[in-house]
Amino acid sequence: MLLIQCPYCGVEAEETEFAPGGEAHILRPGPDCTDAEWSAYLFERKNPRAVHHERWRHAFGCGKWFHMARHTHTLEVFGVYRADEAEPPQEIRDRIDARAAL
Repeated sequence: MLLIQCPYCGVEAEETEFAPGGEAHILRPGPDCTDAEWSAYLFERKNPRAVHHERWRHAFGCGKWFHMARHTHTLEVFGVYRADEAEPPQEIRDRIDARAAL
């Protein structure tokens, strides 16, 4: 079971209090996109056996969406950050780099 801390309200709880929302940092194509671009946006996602940036929602708490960096094989959580951040904060990237160096 994952323990997740919401970056908005600060509550740390089991993953059952949160809802996963898939891969983070995906840009929605504009209204003039092709069918192939729209299909890729809807259905093509990364599924690495490595560090993955995901969207999560504090479903039974404040209800806000946020991002989490975690390893999909070990389930190690490297950190959470607000959904309005374009990339993970430096401290989370440093934790990921330190883990990769082992």
